[in-house]
This record gives sequence, structure tokens and C-alpha cells, in this order.
Amino acid sequence: MDLFFKLSIIILIGLLGGRVAKKLALPSVSGYIVAGLILGPSFIDLVSKQDLGSLGFITDIALAAIAFSIGSEFLISDMKKVGKRTLILTITEVIGAFLVVFIVMFLIFRQPFEFSLVIASMSAATAPAGIVMVIRELRADGPLVKTILPVVALDDALGIMAFGVALSLAKMTSGLEEFTVFKIVSAPLIEIFGSLLLGFLLGIVLTYLAKKAKGRDELLKISLAFILAGVGVSNFFNLSPLLTSMMMGGTLVNLKQNSKRVFGTINEFTPPINLLFFTLAGMSLDLRVLASVSFLGIGYILARAIGKIVGAGVGARALGESVTMQKYLGLSLLTQGGISIGLSSIVASELPQFSESIITVILFSVLVFEIMGPILAKVAITKAGEVDGVLKNKQVKE
Repeated sequence: MDLFFKLSIIILIGLLGGRVAKKLALPSVSGYIVAGLILGPSFIDLVSKQDLGSLGFITDIALAAIAFSIGSEFLISDMKKVGKRTLILTITEVIGAFLVVFIVMFLIFRQPFEFSLVIASMSAATAPAGIVMVIRELRADGPLVKTILPVVALDDALGIMAFGVALSLAKMTSGLEEFTVFKIVSAPLIEIFGSLLLGFLLGIVLTYLAKKAKGRDELLKISLAFILAGVGVSNFFNLSPLLTSMMMGGTLVNLKQNSKRVFGTINEFTPPINLLFFTLAGMSLDLRVLASVSFLGIGYILARAIGKIVGAGVGARALGESVTMQKYLGLSLLTQGGISIGLSSIVASELPQFSESIITVILFSVLVFEIMGPILAKVAITKAGEVDGVLKNKQVKE
């Protein structure tokens, strides 16, 4: 069967899966992944591993676009408002998730050091889509809601950085790269700061050209060209395409007054790419492998949840936040999605000896957290008494 015909089937079945998920009040991403699972080796086996390899560029584009959009959350004027408090809360919940997952994987499940290190670093990122959906549905507002959104944006950034460091260390200790103390220290730093510098420079040029663009069509072409350039140049210099794209978006949002136009045009382009990305990710999930890592997957899910809840609670307590914030912030940060799936795709090319287990555990975790995460966020916001907060605030002002 022709690959393009297969792609059309993947898009249509993915679309159907997204619609079914919405009917069940679940995020579309859950429907895409399940649709991919049905089309994958566990059931229909529509696309071969060779075909999936040929479609890897879709993952690169989707990830870069997601990271670029995350960059839009780092407006300096907004960051100054949330400032140190948000940074501390984010760091504690990221460290909490990383430490608990690493300990559980390495000490309890006796997994290799490299496996434990990499999968622990992938536990930090939180998928914002499900949380934003819940906040909008509940028309919620209040201290907890105002804390959730900047923390989610920051923990994606910190998660990408943690993954870069973990991957560099794992490649060295597994013998894929030369193992020296200098390289252990310098390689992650070079990757992080090199990616940020590249993203900053590309962001400056993109800002200039975006101001000269005539109409939305031209703006989309320029923006897409720079996102692809960020991926290509990063790969050439062994830097992180995700960090580069995120920094490019962050630079643009701070230098261009009407940057929402740029991000808006990209958001119009990405829906079919994201559908393909998540559906193809679901096709990588083999239930036969899932059976062999079932306890490992459950252990990862519990460890990530405990780490985030405890880490956020410790940070809130240290800052003297309310009991409500201590109890419910971590519970609101459990959704997991695109960034984690994308990072697992990077593992497939960089650490192939661990890729099958890591991809299976992460996809299983995403399925669980994309279903349970929004539900738990809804419980947390409701318990915090911030449902219809926007309406209440308006009534108080009036």
C-alpha cells in the first residue's frame, strides 16, 4: 500500500479517535493515541517500522512547533510578576518528580542507571492543554489557577533542560560517547547554552522579518522556515532543537509587540501535524511489550504523581503558601503529553537499547495521565473553591 494512502488513513482514523474522545469528555490527544494503537502492530499493523522511520520528520516538526509555542509564555514583564515564587515552586516539583522516579526505577525496579536517569528526566514536563481546558470549563480563577499556568510553562522548559543533561550523561556512561569528567560537566552545558544562543539569534532575525511580512500567509511561511531552520542547525551542531525553538519563541514574544499574530499563524498550521504526531506515537505502542513492562509502567505513573504532589507541596510550604496551595498544586500538574512523547522519540535515535521500554512506559503513562490528569485538576480546583472564580470576581467589583 502506498505510504501517502496510509497517511490519509492515519489522519482520518486519528480524527475519528479525537471526536470519540471529545464525546467522552476526554482530551483529543487521548483519542489520537488510541487510534494509533489500533492502527499499530497490536491490531491492524498498518505501517511498518521502516515507514514509521520515514515519517520521523513529522515528529521533529511537531515538537519544534510545540517548543516554539511554549516560548511564548516567557514574556519578561509577566515573568517579573510571578518571579521567584513561581520559579521555586517549579523547581521543587520538577526535582520531586525526578528524584522519586529515579529512586523507584533504579532502586526498586533495578533498572539500568541510564534508563532510570533518562526516564526520570522525562517525568518533569506537564501538558498544558488538558489543564487549560479544565480551567475554561470551570471558569475558574484564584490563587491556585494563577499559579498553575506559569508553573506549567516553566516546568516544560526545565524538563527539556533536565532531559538534555540526562541524555548526555546516559550516552557517556553507556559507552556511546567518551567518558571523561570534563565531558560530563561540559557537554550538557554546551548543549544547553549553545541551543539558547542559537535560538536567541534566530529569534532576533525572525522578529525583524516578521515585522516586514505582508499578510498572514507570508508570516506563516517565514515563521515555519525559521522553525525548520532551528531544527536543522541544531541537529548539525548536536544541539537541542527543542531548546532552540523554545528560545526562539521566547525571544520573539519579548521583541515583537504584536507577537500573537506569529503564534496564531503557527497554531493554524499545526493541528494536522499534531494529529499525525500523536497518532503515529500511538502506533509505536505495542501491547505485547506493554505486558512485559506493566508493573514498571504502573511504578512510573505512581512515582511521577507522588513526586510532583510532594515536590509542589514542599515548595509551597517553604514559601509559606496557604494550606490549599500546599495540598492541591501538585494534584493539578499531572497531565502529560506532547513533550514527553517527543522526548521518547529522541531516545529512540540516541539510546536505541532503551527506546522500546521507555517509549512503551511513556505512552502508557500519557494515556493514563491524559485521562486522569484533567479529572484530578478539576477535583483540585473545585476543592480549592475557585470554580466560577471569574464570575465571583466580577460580582465583587460590581
